Amino acid sequence: PGVPPHTNRLINEKSPYLLQHAHNPVDWYPWGQEAFDKAKKENKVIFLSVGYSTCHWCHVMEEESFRNKEIGEIMNKNFVCIKVDREERPDVDKVYMTFVQATSGGGGWPMSVWLTPDLKPFAGGTYFPPEDGVHRVGFRTVLLRIAEQWKENKDALLKNSQKILEALLHRSEICVRGQESPPPSKQVMTTCFQQLSDSYDEDYGGFSGSPKFPTPVNLNFLFTYWALHQTTPEGARALQMALHTLKKMAHGGIHDHIGQGFHRYSTDQHWHVPHFEKMLYDQGQLAATYSRAFQISGDEFFANVARDILLYVSRDLSDQARGFYSAEDADSYPTTTSREKREGAFCVWAAEEIRALLPDSVQGATEGTTLADVFMHHYGVKESGNVNPMKDPHQELKGKNVLTVQCSPELTASRFGLELGQLPALLQEGRRRLSTARAQRPRPHLDTKMLAAWNGLMISGFAQAGAALSQQQYVSRAAQGAAFLQRHLSDPASGRLLRSCYQGKDHRVEQSSMPIQGFLEDYVFVIQALFDLYEASLEQSWLEWALQLQHMQDKLFWDPKGFAYFSSEAGDPSLLLRLKDDQDGAEPTANSVAVTNLLRAACYSGRVEWVEKAGQILAAFSERLWKIPITLPEMARATSVFHNTLKQVIICGDPQGEDTKEMVRCVHSLFSPTKALMLADGDSAGFLYHQLPFLASLERKDGKATAYLCSNFTCSLPVTSPQELCAML
Repeated sequence: PGVPPHTNRLINEKSPYLLQHAHNPVDWYPWGQEAFDKAKKENKVIFLSVGYSTCHWCHVMEEESFRNKEIGEIMNKNFVCIKVDREERPDVDKVYMTFVQATSGGGGWPMSVWLTPDLKPFAGGTYFPPEDGVHRVGFRTVLLRIAEQWKENKDALLKNSQKILEALLHRSEICVRGQESPPPSKQVMTTCFQQLSDSYDEDYGGFSGSPKFPTPVNLNFLFTYWALHQTTPEGARALQMALHTLKKMAHGGIHDHIGQGFHRYSTDQHWHVPHFEKMLYDQGQLAATYSRAFQISGDEFFANVARDILLYVSRDLSDQARGFYSAEDADSYPTTTSREKREGAFCVWAAEEIRALLPDSVQGATEGTTLADVFMHHYGVKESGNVNPMKDPHQELKGKNVLTVQCSPELTASRFGLELGQLPALLQEGRRRLSTARAQRPRPHLDTKMLAAWNGLMISGFAQAGAALSQQQYVSRAAQGAAFLQRHLSDPASGRLLRSCYQGKDHRVEQSSMPIQGFLEDYVFVIQALFDLYEASLEQSWLEWALQLQHMQDKLFWDPKGFAYFSSEAGDPSLLLRLKDDQDGAEPTANSVAVTNLLRAACYSGRVEWVEKAGQILAAFSERLWKIPITLPEMARATSVFHNTLKQVIICGDPQGEDTKEMVRCVHSLFSPTKALMLADGDSAGFLYHQLPFLASLERKDGKATAYLCSNFTCSLPVTSPQELCAML
């Protein structure tokens, strides 16, 4: 309440993260020429702070240090201070994160880096506490030491920063050496499978101890490995590892059992206590991965989890204009009168709260059983709380419970003498009442920034779920998302993508005064989304836009000397390095997805140079793919698609005909990582016939919808029954 005592120039920005710092006593600048000029003119060190709006430790550092008046004075006197939202400017983030990781052996956010006036880094770290502690030097001390060093030893710092930059340039170079060719898929796939198998947690699934991230890239690799080795013990193990991990995640506290969707990661090995923020990119990828699990297994459990994710996104992360918001925060006020936010406050429960909400006695159960007894037993609720104090260093979750499915339905039912068929309705009623109660709590902060790349991942999630689950409303939602991208995140004059837009006043979509141009990941994830949306809807306009964007991506980012794509385009003097990411993490790296995109683009256009480019990317990364493919599971997966050649599944038929729809449903019901589906509707003047003239020679047999399987311009014999097509696939 009242007028804030300080306001800095971040008040004019659109990014929710930058706006969170607009009332600090620090004289923050956004990344840009004004700050660079000031540093040069006054010969001052630049302090660069990078984070994002739903980052817990970013909030902590802001509260402890950036709101502190004395620390603010030290910063303003000695440094030019710049704030960057890593989600708006991944290019800036990656350059300096490369430095922090190389010099400190770790990385993360908030990232704190000190630069010379010409933007070269010479010192850096992540979170600093405000004052010196037993194990860590405080932020105030670091600031004063660096200011003193700059006064006393400026020449040495400048010389050192030049050496650091040269080392980073050398270290981060990814290119084809000599006549390298794409590595053979058999070795790459086998090594990647073995490395994942060795790091697999047999009990709880996943591929590390703690913290544990969902990493859909690992699961998608395993699905493809299984598809290519279905009859071998290794293939069976790959499938078991992926499905077991997905089940354990869905049962764990990383899955929000009351409000749907998935939190960002688990702080423990058991998927129990999460870091509570929810990211759009996780929801998009996991919706697609659970849909694939359903295609493969036929188990409705996985379909239900996909539906759960899409319900959360439709309700909580969707803009009126049909774009998707970036994230929901981990921290919130426990009650409407609280003065301090706590991590997980929106999501956790005290046992007495649940008892008060679910006091009803349960008919047919052991005498005296209440709905709370059944619910608490099933979801592992304890009277004193179920969070290990070791996983709660700030005592924010003391006495609280994170819901996690502890028992099978059979065990819970038998514990209370219930019929198995009674249990789902009881648990559903419990979840409904907790959801109503939770709606009265103050909500966490919502980051309403809309990013092209993450919107692309979410469109893919809706499109793939719509196809695999035969749910037309999901395909329609994907199409609305793609139309949003066309309206708000692409420049019709140049044909280029923009990085971000924002929810403005009166819920209108706004753009910043200097729109940020799209990066490689924006193109790659949007192109992938448009191919997925075409296969789900068979609307050719999406295909046409995907191919236009692929041409634009080649023009802006391709490295003609060393091959593969740079993450950012040339021509920005403030970027010291043009990097190529070399790790599939929480999101796949752009070059990994670009390989499959190029192969799909070639299938839909007949342009063999795109197949060649896909091979050149694999060649550029071949050393890593040979030795440690576990760091690039999505690219390892793409290696197998490259060597196995994508098959064109062409259905000749009337788009509205029931026979055509049955054929399409058959294709959608199967998981096949090496297919590209297309509809030849007989319109010889249409876009697809123009791209692939050979389609005109494919006929409908006896006037029925007819399917052909084509590869390298040769086609199978025609089939007219869905059963034959399924068998062929």
